[in-house]
Amino acid sequence: MSGGVDSTVAALLLRDQGYEVIGLTMKVWDYESSGCQSRETGCCSVDAIHDARDTAVKFGFPHYVLDLRKEFEEKIIQNFISEYLAGHTPNPCVLCNKYMKWEDLLRKADQLGCHYIATGHYAKVINENGRWFLRKGADTEKDQTYVLWGLSQESLSRTLFPLGELTKPEVREIARSHGMTHIAGKSESFDICFIPDNDYRSFLKNRVPGLEQKVQGGQFVTSDGKVLGPHEGYPFYTIGQRKGLVVAVGYPLYVNRIEPETNRVVLGPREELNRNSLIAGSLNFLKTETFDQSTLFRVCIRYHDSGSMAHIELLPGDKMRITFEKAVQGVTPGQSVVFYDGDDLLGGGIILNDQ
Repeated sequence: MSGGVDSTVAALLLRDQGYEVIGLTMKVWDYESSGCQSRETGCCSVDAIHDARDTAVKFGFPHYVLDLRKEFEEKIIQNFISEYLAGHTPNPCVLCNKYMKWEDLLRKADQLGCHYIATGHYAKVINENGRWFLRKGADTEKDQTYVLWGLSQESLSRTLFPLGELTKPEVREIARSHGMTHIAGKSESFDICFIPDNDYRSFLKNRVPGLEQKVQGGQFVTSDGKVLGPHEGYPFYTIGQRKGLVVAVGYPLYVNRIEPETNRVVLGPREELNRNSLIAGSLNFLKTETFDQSTLFRVCIRYHDSGSMAHIELLPGDKMRITFEKAVQGVTPGQSVVFYDGDDLLGGGIILNDQ
């Protein structure tokens, strides 16, 4: 329970259905030191923990705060930093879901004698032909399967998604009908929980001693090697970025490649962002472990991506090549790529490169 409307309603629905509910809230960050204790959105707020506890007290079920700061630092924060230093753009929510919200919470569930864990995600868990997989939720605008592709078969087999058949307005109305008007009106958070001001560059500078000095002296260049001017350091840019480049050539420029080994950031016009294929690793298959290379699947390379049709080819070493029917823009190493058959999530992986 994050204290938000989604996880609150998930708990209330299960309670109304006769489940024995225990509320768990993760403490993954030193909120006071990061200045987010006054925020009202997301799992970052200390107030959110209080709201989760108040809900449990009001409706008569136990509530625990699970201190996972050490695990979060080791599994999420360190990966976040190392990925940016490798010239990638990570998605910490994917790893947090896999390791923290499921694997660590399932261990706590075992200690409490609970078989299932439930969250307020908008998705459905399906079991067919001996495999567990995810299906998009009824509210397609809120569908969250993209960030859940890393869940294991064991995790999915013990997961309940009470909001899978509901829309966000319906969820807010259920909260109001239970007298939770404050929570029903809460705004949503889209920030990374440990970066309350959404400034990842300052976070990196604070966490990596001497980073600015280590990466200074780099150059913006064109795809053919022409030097356009200095930049602030390759970790401070992301693929597709246009703003903040401070380079004028008479037409818009975008970051289309980051080269940490040379501290160069390659810029070019928008069309140079086009990619026909990518290589992904760290794969996880849900609905099926085999793919017909002649079949086109819908592939998404970012959250809320409508998807593009592509072929999937399995490669040695837990990797795959995805070849798009039409070129796509914004293939970003470090981000997740997921693939669907209709509304069913087949699996996903981490983008390694844009070959």
